[in-house]
Parts: sequence; C-alpha cells; structure tokens
Amino acid sequence: MIPKLDIIIVNWNSGTLLSECIGSINKAIQHSFILNKVVVIDNASSDNSLENLDTTNLPLTIIRNTQNHGFAKACNQGAKNSKVDFLLFLNPDTHLFQNSLSEPISFMVKEENQGIGIIGVQIINEKNKISRTCSRFPNLYRMIYMSLGLDRIFPKVFPGHFVNEWDHADSRIVDQVMGSFFLVRKTLFEKLNGFDERFFVYYEDLDFSLRLKENGFQSYYLSTAKIYHKGGGTSEKVKAVRLSYILRSKLLFCKKHFSALSFLLILLVTIIIEPFARIIGALMKGSYQEITEILKGYKKLIFK
Repeated sequence: MIPKLDIIIVNWNSGTLLSECIGSINKAIQHSFILNKVVVIDNASSDNSLENLDTTNLPLTIIRNTQNHGFAKACNQGAKNSKVDFLLFLNPDTHLFQNSLSEPISFMVKEENQGIGIIGVQIINEKNKISRTCSRFPNLYRMIYMSLGLDRIFPKVFPGHFVNEWDHADSRIVDQVMGSFFLVRKTLFEKLNGFDERFFVYYEDLDFSLRLKENGFQSYYLSTAKIYHKGGGTSEKVKAVRLSYILRSKLLFCKKHFSALSFLLILLVTIIIEPFARIIGALMKGSYQEITEILKGYKKLIFK
C-alpha cells in the first residue's frame, strides 16, 4: 500500500520564502508516496506572503487565522482530521530536494523501523555546510550551566543543547531532530494529542520528542536525505520577543518535566543570574544592541 503524506506549514510574515518553499515541494514528489495535501496555516500575517499561492498545482489548503495562535496550536490545527500515514511539519524558510520526502518515508515504512516515530533529515545552511541540528534531552545540570553560558565558553567540558561534536554526516538514533523538518507517524501524533499548545513557540518539538520517547518510540536522523534551511526566519526581526518566548517555553518545559525543586532552581537561575551572563557575553562581543534586546526580552518575560 502506498503511504500517504500531509505537509503542514505554519506561516507568519515569511514573505517570499513561503512561496519558494511550496514551489520546492514539486521537486520532491515521487511515485513512492501520495501527497494528500499541503496545508498552510497563516497566523494573521501582515505581509504579502500568501499572495500567488493559489496558482500552485499542488493540493493546497490555506487556513487564515485572524490572530496569531502560536506555532504548536497552528500545527495541531493543520493536522486536524488528517487521514494519512505521515505528517510533515515543515518551516516556510526551507527548500526541498528530489529525495527530501521519498527517502525518509521509504525508511519509515520498513518493518524493521516501526519503532521510529519521528525522522529528520540532513539540513544544509546558507554556506552550503551541514548544520549540526540534532539535540540532547535537557536535564537540571545542563539547564543551569547553559544559563551561565558555560557551554559556549567550555563546550568540551559542558556540552550544549545541540550535538555539535558530531558532524551529522551519518545516520543515527537521536534524542531530538530539528523541528524545521519534522516527519512523524500520524497515529503517534494522535496518540500523544499533538503538540502541547501551552508552548506558543519553541520547545514544543522537544516536548513532543520526549513524550514520544517515554511512550517507547525513537527519533532518527537520516543523513542520506537533505533539505536547505535558511534559518532565523521572521524571528530575526523581533529578537527581544524571540528571547522572551524562548525563556518562557524553557520554564514551561522544566515545570512540566522536572521536579518542583529542580524547576524552582532553574527559575531562579534564569531570572536572576542568566540575564547578567547574557549581558557579559554581549559586552565581550561589543554588541550594545544585543544588550538592549536582552533587557527588552527579560522585561517581556517578567512583566507580560
């Protein structure tokens, strides 16, 4: 039986990146699977990113939200009532290549790979280099030393969230693949009730990956298939807001998955110590604009 796929893209002011991403999907369509539909969920964009999308020959559905519901909720919205084998959550600042879809789907349908619940692919950046995107599950120790910036000062002693010591040239089981290309079995997505909508943006894929692991399934990084990812996207334009969302989602993740005492410790370090560590790092780089963004980000975090 030929597997079926839905592609879900959440858009917020992505400009021409969205149409370029959707255009690249045509290159990746193969006879080994059926592309059931491409769903674009627009979170109340104010730019022209939805223009000219209706002219594509893809089975395209556009959902226009009147307000920004956040990434997790929009993803769930796009996956609702889906009747396929696989869901691909794809960022609008990505480009697909010929094997970007066929290889990971072919891998997932093999009998020996039924324990794999999520698969990601090799990601090529703007410099035509392999991005080191796979991540570790966090723990109390790692959360604290990352707040202090020790992972950036002494990365060999204090490894960070991303598995940077590995060149990502081979395939392997990992804790988490990057959410910009997040292919998941639809049955598992339903079983886990999708993404936790309390995460407005950031950490929702990490939370989902951890819950999937707790249910006996694994995430896999497939190096033989690849995509291009611009990175940063529209969040580059709102760095203070992005920082506040990252910090808020981090605290939510820790409150959900760690003990009460561990969460309290991480909360205190995040609110009291981490801003000073970030400011010192910005001063060392001579980036006074970054200091302003840090202060604005923490203000949004604390007083929102």
